[in-house]
Amino acid sequence: MADAESTLGEGVTVLSSRLSRWAKIKEGLSLVTRSKTALVGLSMVLFWVIIAMFADNCIVSPACWTNQGEFEGTPWLARYSPFEQFSGDNLQGPSQKHWLGTDRLGRDLWARLAYGGRTILTLSPLSVLLSLLVGSTLGSIAGYKGGMTDEVIMRLLDAWMAFPTMLIYLVIIAALGASAFNVVLALGVGGTPAIARMVRGLTLDIKTRDYVRAAQTRGESASYIILVEILPNARGPILVDAMLRVGYAAFGIGALGFLGLGLPPPRPDWGTMVAQGRNFLLAGYHPWMAIWGCLAVAMVVVGLNLAADGINQELNRYQ
Repeated sequence: MADAESTLGEGVTVLSSRLSRWAKIKEGLSLVTRSKTALVGLSMVLFWVIIAMFADNCIVSPACWTNQGEFEGTPWLARYSPFEQFSGDNLQGPSQKHWLGTDRLGRDLWARLAYGGRTILTLSPLSVLLSLLVGSTLGSIAGYKGGMTDEVIMRLLDAWMAFPTMLIYLVIIAALGASAFNVVLALGVGGTPAIARMVRGLTLDIKTRDYVRAAQTRGESASYIILVEILPNARGPILVDAMLRVGYAAFGIGALGFLGLGLPPPRPDWGTMVAQGRNFLLAGYHPWMAIWGCLAVAMVVVGLNLAADGINQELNRYQ
């Protein structure tokens, strides 16, 4: 009888835990659904996410994961390969065959945009994640420990921030070479100081709360208090800031591609498309490459900013 009651009690605990987790998910989604600004922003970003994910059958094809074999394009998303060159179709305007036109090598611009979205929508979050991991660690330690630890970390970050962010990007990529890993590394390093300062400020405020003092009274370690008591209670502002920084990172990747320091050709890159189309645009001939590349970058950056602003307004409304 005791075993049955124990099993029943465990089952109720698991069920309540799942319901509590689902309630938190619904609460998070309600922040988005209540804000028209956030919905518009996320719709703009999701448009490119869907295009990038389903431009071909890569997401369901094991051959894609091992870079072997040919992949079939999705007819209504990207009918052609971004590397396929159409002889005689160089620098064509929008048409039924090529929805957004072609580039100087006869490659379909819509396909280049669709596959280029995979680059910017993958590398941007990864670089921000790297900045969050390093910046949150440094900022929370500085804010919680205080004293000499805080002084040393913050003075190093001040020196770090003295260099222009774009200069940091250029130095790292010029030294290590242009590749996806190095782009993520450069963006992550450049974004770390600002995140660290923000997390430090949040930590200085939260560590004075009663639940943190209670944890200190129980004899909990500094790492436990930072990871369990402080950072989870600072997640709202951190997530909103991270969403904004994904937009900044997307713009940074576009800028690096424009300067010729993005991903090496022939890999599709929105910034590279703008750089290649700039001369045609200035000459008043075939502006499509520059226009579509700029619009794609702007759509992602503006969408992320709108989503972050909308979520931030909802968070502040219920404080």
